[in-house]
Amino acid sequence: MLQFEELRLKLLTHEDALNDLADALGLEAMKKEIAELEAKTAENGFWDDIKNSQTVLKRQSSLKNKVASYEKLRQDYDDALVMIELANEEEDESLFDECNESVEKFENDLEAMTLSTLLSGEYDSKNAILTFHAGAGGTEAQDWASMLFRMYCRWGERHGFKVSTLDYLDGDEAGLKSASILIEGENAYGYMKSETGIHRLVRVSPFDSEGRRHTSFASLEVMPEIDDTIEVEIAPEDIKMDVYRSSGAGGQKVNKTSSAVRLTHIPTGIVVACQVERSQHQNREVAMRMLKSKLIEIKEREHLDKISDIKGDQKEIAWGSQIRSYVFMPYQLVKDHRTNFESGNINAVMDGDLDGFINAYLKAESQKNLSN
Repeated sequence: MLQFEELRLKLLTHEDALNDLADALGLEAMKKEIAELEAKTAENGFWDDIKNSQTVLKRQSSLKNKVASYEKLRQDYDDALVMIELANEEEDESLFDECNESVEKFENDLEAMTLSTLLSGEYDSKNAILTFHAGAGGTEAQDWASMLFRMYCRWGERHGFKVSTLDYLDGDEAGLKSASILIEGENAYGYMKSETGIHRLVRVSPFDSEGRRHTSFASLEVMPEIDDTIEVEIAPEDIKMDVYRSSGAGGQKVNKTSSAVRLTHIPTGIVVACQVERSQHQNREVAMRMLKSKLIEIKEREHLDKISDIKGDQKEIAWGSQIRSYVFMPYQLVKDHRTNFESGNINAVMDGDLDGFINAYLKAESQKNLSN
């Protein structure tokens, strides 16, 4: 039947891209490294060095996940092809929609995995720390910051990432003044780094009794989470630590003692805070990781040779020109000003459907790098 034959030919056009993806991922090299790591785990004394063994197992798990993802994509391609051919032989038109959905899903997954090969930066594979700040405008801006907070939490959950709140400072009447979350998963930073900047909201404010339209701003900073495998030198005398009682989400238990920790990096003025752990010591550990991550992110973005080259007050570093506008009234549209990618389904976007924006950014950056 013609419709099935056209669908089959459409699917076959992606075979070369699927094979090229295996080369781009370095599939055979990954399988070889997995075998080498497995041999290493079987060596005598492997578990004597806990830190090293954890590093090896983490690398092994990451590689296995990548290989498994590609092999599933290959299996989905084969399954879709077989389904189309069988339906065509049986001349069963009732199976066309199912076959078409299988092809569309494969195409989307192929594009997503192909884009992941663009995440080759030193820290792209790391977890991501996202920090939200409400802009000027009081309750309206603080409510907008909390909407962004929810949007990125939903994005992480949709992708099967673990999302944890590190710090949360309630707004005066609604929303939040500032907050930080950790998104844990393969390439979380590589995907989220495109979201750094100012996000602009236009809507009829629910806090305005006269129903007037308001414009609000909130900023988002994205940093890679720096683990113990990366050395970052910070002199103890360059850090000022303040402790205070936790507030915001967390319930009564976190409010009983002054366990929340705020660290200030004196040379740069960078401030980080953590209040969600039960003890002051745990909060300080998390805050130190956040500080190291922030310094690394600035160093990379400013193309500096070393951390000590960062000078001046960096607290406002995320504030710049807006990267995206979210318009609820008089029409509904979300538009990225860097790539011109837009979506009219604002409810889906606010529920974490950000892949179109992220993919458009990665494609644009890839083209920019190729032209340079």
